[in-house]
Amino acid sequence: MRRGRTQVMTQSILVVDDSLPNLKLTRFLLMQEGFDVRTAENAEQALQALEKSVPDMILLDIQMPGMDGLALTRHLRRDWDGSLRHVPIVVLTASAIKGDDRIARAAGCDGYITKPIDTRTFVNMVREYAGARSVGTPSGGASFAGAGPGRAQGAGS
Repeated sequence: MRRGRTQVMTQSILVVDDSLPNLKLTRFLLMQEGFDVRTAENAEQALQALEKSVPDMILLDIQMPGMDGLALTRHLRRDWDGSLRHVPIVVLTASAIKGDDRIARAAGCDGYITKPIDTRTFVNMVREYAGARSVGTPSGGASFAGAGPGRAQGAGS
């Protein structure tokens, strides 16, 4: 944790991405800001991690081998034991095609961040989404469209 910052409790985030460079970058950025970060390289590892503890937020890649991020989200929202209903799930995607927002929302996602991520704004967007589940949308705007937390671009793919 950086000096001068006060945090009552550390927020935990599970990051799921099959790209090791993306996983490392995301983990590094979040840990630099004091988040407790767990990682998984696929849906199976994510499910194993979730059996051990429930994070405050889940960030996951859409395109993964085996069960993709949207299928994992649907599974967590519909078939899990209910302990994840309050947990924001935000997808990380290299695809920003019109209509992707509706598909992600229908799967149960609370938002999405496009890749490559912008290292200057990524952590602030994550913070906004981390509080969004209980209040509706991040304070920067709508969860899925236009400017604001749903659209990050920058480094890493």
